Amino acid sequence: MHQALQEFPSEVFDKLGYYVYRLIDPRNGDTFYVGKGQRNRVFDHIKGVAEEDDSDSLSLKMQIIHQIHNAGLEVIHVIHRHNLDKSTAKIVEAALIDCYPGLSNIQGGIGSNDFGPMNAQEIINLYAVKEAEISHKVMMITINRTIKEIPLDKAIRAAWKASMSRAKKAEYVLAVERGLIVEVFKPIEWKKALLDDFPEIGIDRPDRIGFIGDVAEKSIRDQYCNKRVPEKYRAPGAANPVKYSY
Repeated sequence: MHQALQEFPSEVFDKLGYYVYRLIDPRNGDTFYVGKGQRNRVFDHIKGVAEEDDSDSLSLKMQIIHQIHNAGLEVIHVIHRHNLDKSTAKIVEAALIDCYPGLSNIQGGIGSNDFGPMNAQEIINLYAVKEAEISHKVMMITINRTIKEIPLDKAIRAAWKASMSRAKKAEYVLAVERGLIVEVFKPIEWKKALLDDFPEIGIDRPDRIGFIGDVAEKSIRDQYCNKRVPEKYRAPGAANPVKYSY
């Protein structure tokens, strides 16, 4: 078997620019990771496996690579688009991430929460529905489609990458789906995202937070529900699903 390619020749670097790539599992043909980078970034992942001795500590991406190598196979590297500038590479990467459900990427693509795939009605909701008038200190959390099978009141609670001190200033938490506010919650207590308090998250996430709370009173729900998040809070480059009005 030929030796697997592990780097590009140096004379190729100038031609590549920024590029967007996919990692494919040769056992089933599935794309399991999408990324962007320069130079030899696409090969850094397979090199990372050799640096990890304990497979239990590996990320899902690295576990898949480890399993491929254990089967005597090599990851397939596909350069999807190259010779891009950095900002264009981010957009192409985000679009590809949206196209391949179940990826091992820890984070979604840039702008996917607000500008990712939508059906026609969701586009109308996003741009034709009246903007909410934010008059409280609110924390806006976009609920990803991949967790919509979880009841909303559980999906919204945790686990969010956010500052505990900043979160505690929020009077209300707005649950957002594709730019539309679908529910409002009043947080009572903020805690670290641990299974004892948030069993729905599946694993302790002490680096993240969650809240205990109730659905807000009717007057507050009437003010915000079924209205869209104001444009000023929808930055195209934002990847974090958490935003604030304060």
